[in-house]
Amino acid sequence: MQLSEALRLRIKQLLKENNMKVWDLCKATGIPCSTLSTFLTGKSKLLKINTILHICEGFNIQLKDFFANEIFLDVEDD
Repeated sequence: MQLSEALRLRIKQLLKENNMKVWDLCKATGIPCSTLSTFLTGKSKLLKINTILHICEGFNIQLKDFFANEIFLDVEDD
């Protein structure tokens, strides 16, 4: 699986687990909704690590918890 797809799946998984919509995550993180929406729909393949860190803060988890998931076991470079 490509890294961007793994990131996308993990964010969607966390949204579902936390009963949140993209708008809720944008509000909690301060990340523009256009940035998250563009990434989650696959129109963009890149997220900066600091954006992922803000996403983790929005879900109230640590960066290590974000990546400690089986989704990332067989990740390939985009």
